[in-house]
Amino acid sequence: MRTFRGLTSMEEATGLIEEHTGPIDRLQIVSLADALERVLGEDIKADFDVPSRDRSAMDGYAVVASDTLKASSSRPVRLRLGGKVSIGQTPKLTVRRGECAAVSTGCFIPDGADAVLMHENTETDAETVVVYKPAYVGENISVRGSDVKKGSVPLRIGDFITPARVGVLASLGRAVIRVFDKPNVSIIPTGPELTKVGFPLEEEKIYDINSHTLSAVVTENGGSPELRDPIMDDRESIAQAIENSMDSDLIVVAGGSSVGERDLMYDVLSNMGQVLFHGVQIKPGKPTICAHVRGKLVLGMPGHPTSCLSNAYLLLMPIVRKLAHLPPRRLTTVRAKLSRRIVSTLGRKVFMTVRLCEGQAEPVYKESSAITSMADADGYIVIPENTDTIEKGDEVEVSLFY
Repeated sequence: MRTFRGLTSMEEATGLIEEHTGPIDRLQIVSLADALERVLGEDIKADFDVPSRDRSAMDGYAVVASDTLKASSSRPVRLRLGGKVSIGQTPKLTVRRGECAAVSTGCFIPDGADAVLMHENTETDAETVVVYKPAYVGENISVRGSDVKKGSVPLRIGDFITPARVGVLASLGRAVIRVFDKPNVSIIPTGPELTKVGFPLEEEKIYDINSHTLSAVVTENGGSPELRDPIMDDRESIAQAIENSMDSDLIVVAGGSSVGERDLMYDVLSNMGQVLFHGVQIKPGKPTICAHVRGKLVLGMPGHPTSCLSNAYLLLMPIVRKLAHLPPRRLTTVRAKLSRRIVSTLGRKVFMTVRLCEGQAEPVYKESSAITSMADADGYIVIPENTDTIEKGDEVEVSLFY
């Protein structure tokens, strides 16, 4: 029987991963329609002002502000309506003292005007506008370049593209942009008992769960998963599968990372590269291995679905996000009272899945092989290595999965 080569703390494991992971530098050209949630690979410089000239921010009347200084509800000011400015056209009229021009939101401001009065503060007939409230210079005007100045750099390399940043790109006429390529992550399931989802399930076989949960974590965090067919639990098959995946940015092997007779990941990886750690001082997920092979990380995950997915959140997600130029995920936490007593495992940091119900945190962990231990959970609580019991009613901090 093999043994773990000394358990590594969670903090040490994440530190080693951080030390051996760097953002990829490949660039890809994408259309604006495909830019959402990508990471910019170039600075975006403005070639013109936005807006390109002064525009009205309201429906109303372009006026000379000083003409309206004495306007009030009891002593309104009357202005001659000199015409109307159509949206999308350059104004052909000039607003002179004592005059105004009808404008719509987004219209260019005609020469001579320096403010826009809202319709609500006026009354009008065919030739005259009655003003009941004064306007100040610049009121309801979007000044040329007030959004983006020509020559400025409103978006920079490394910016995560949100819907609002898509809008900035559109305002600058950028139909295509350079973004960092998504990291390719090969996912290799191991075990003769595995059947691919979508195929008939033979007796004593199980469907391959881990490939799909790992793929979902990779996709959710900016990566591009590549699912491989299940392989056998022997040195040659594992080594060949890893070798065939060396064109990926990251390789994840599900299963074979423990110390049983069929758990051969340590033997294979120690021959191929440098094993960074084998066994992590956590529960679930202790049988996890990580190696550095020819400049790339190979992460061996536990075969049990709950352990595998739990460690995907804790260890795989940070790797993918760093490769993808994304910042560490910011966890949302809430406080809740524990619904029942928990007996923990001394010496190991325990990640206990819980469901939130009426202000309480209800433990839902069943066993490492039960995927519903994660599916039924809203998040998890962390029980320190030196704590063996948390009592019912104790307040705990829940880190949410969403």
